[in-house]
Amino acid sequence: MAQWIIGVTREVTLNVAYNGQARSPWGTVSVGFHASTTINRKDWGLSWNMALETGGVLVGDEVEIDIEVDLIRQEEQPSEPVETTAAS
Repeated sequence: MAQWIIGVTREVTLNVAYNGQARSPWGTVSVGFHASTTINRKDWGLSWNMALETGGVLVGDEVEIDIEVDLIRQEEQPSEPVETTAAS
C-alpha cells in the first residue's frame, strides 16, 4: 500500500488480521479487520523536533498506525422497471 505525507510516497507493509464475521439482529452480515504498521516519520521528510530541558526530544521518530475496519454487506436492490412510452 502506498502512503504519502508532504508529497513523499513510500510503500508500507500492513500487518492485517481478520477479526471475524457476524450477523446482526437485522440480518446484515459484517466482517472486521485490524491492520497495523510502524513508520519512521523522517522517511517522509518530517524532521522537526525540539530538545527538552530534561533531556531527550519532544517528538519520537516512530509512528504507530492502527486501523480498524468493519464492513457491512449490502444486499443488492432490485432495479426498478423503466417505464417507456410509445411514440405517437
